[in-house]
Amino acid sequence: QVQLVESGGGLVQDGGSLRLSCAASGRILSPNVMGWYRQAPGKQRELVATITSGGSTSYADAVKGRFTISRVSAQNTVYLQMESLNPEDTGVYYCAIRQFGPDYWGQGIQVTVSS
Repeated sequence: QVQLVESGGGLVQDGGSLRLSCAASGRILSPNVMGWYRQAPGKQRELVATITSGGSTSYADAVKGRFTISRVSAQNTVYLQMESLNPEDTGVYYCAIRQFGPDYWGQGIQVTVSS
């Protein structure tokens, strides 16, 4: 079992910044991929960014150049630095880990960007 706990969400104005954190604990295997996903009201969950245990990153087109994903593997923690936020970034953000076996998800954290 793996537990993922997100923190750092909240309310921010258009153009503002937030940093999300996700702390993973439990049976974490390597290699793995950790990522952030989001779900806006009435929409499907979508990929935001991923980072492998080797440090390779990928981003959704909508966030490229504005969001940065990073991780501290020794602490099993992944971060999402979000800049130039806009109302379209509003949603529940989920942390996830993919490794051998089942995927695991955090409980999600709300990010609201006001116009």
